[in-house]
Amino acid sequence: MHIEATGTFIKLYKKLSPDIQKKVKKTLSLFQENPSHPSLRNKKMTGQKNIYEIRVTLNFRITYTRKGDTAILRKVGTHNLMKQP
Repeated sequence: MHIEATGTFIKLYKKLSPDIQKKVKKTLSLFQENPSHPSLRNKKMTGQKNIYEIRVTLNFRITYTRKGDTAILRKVGTHNLMKQP
């Protein structure tokens, strides 16, 4: 899967601690290799038309949309931030 990041994603990513940034990179690497890997808990967000989420840690998520074989990263942050994907 090809991955692209929006400006919003990059801005939010830069605000994360170095430890969480490292985990985001590891998660995205796994996501690129195998989007269906169980540890990602990749799923469509409830009530959203074309927005999906993957798990970075217990409290951090990444939201993205799909366009063909490309995942467009929208946001990264705590589970509470993702209530407005």
